[in-house]
Amino acid sequence: MSENSRDRGTGSAEYRGLFIALEGGDGAGKSTQSRLLAERLGAAGREVLTTREPGGTPIGEKLRNLVLDHGHGEIDARTEALMFAASRAAHAEQVLRPALEQGKTVITDRYIDSSVAYQGGGRSLGAVAVRDLNAWATAGLWPDLTILLDVDPAGGRSRRTTGSSVEDRLESEPDDFHGRIRVAFLELAATAPKRYLVLDASLPVEELAGIIGNRVDELLAARGAERSAS
Repeated sequence: MSENSRDRGTGSAEYRGLFIALEGGDGAGKSTQSRLLAERLGAAGREVLTTREPGGTPIGEKLRNLVLDHGHGEIDARTEALMFAASRAAHAEQVLRPALEQGKTVITDRYIDSSVAYQGGGRSLGAVAVRDLNAWATAGLWPDLTILLDVDPAGGRSRRTTGSSVEDRLESEPDDFHGRIRVAFLELAATAPKRYLVLDASLPVEELAGIIGNRVDELLAARGAERSAS
């Protein structure tokens, strides 16, 4: 999959806002970095929307509970992929595009790459099939920047089981499942290096936040320069 084919679709460049996705295995620290980035941008006067997947809309949150909580019976791989895609379709249409049209910086905790990694890689449905399904579901809306927090399966499990935390249905899968996910994420990043920022999730939280913030500042400055010149 080439970078050009990976980036086909409407993208967010047609909108006033900037679209950022945080990706990585369970326990990578995405939620923490999403919060810290939003705080940094808010302090600089940027209007920011933080959201998550699956979820972000009323129907998306219901689907999140169905697909992640234990106790809903067997969910086969294709059904799982379609549930994530349905949640994402609502998210893109009802939340992401409107916010980008308003000029907001949108930060989402997971997006299409999670489905490609988890269902395409982890469930062995194939990266291309899952990518194409989600490209259709979102009408080709891709992030301007994808931040991949790379975590090994053992490290991720150690982080997410600290204290009283209980693993959800996907988190509780064996380490070989999470190993396939990690490989899939890294392969995705290799296809479009200009659009990815790959970081070692084991780095100190504040160090990661500084690297991410600097990269986003550069993107915002470049976007502003492009618009001034047009």
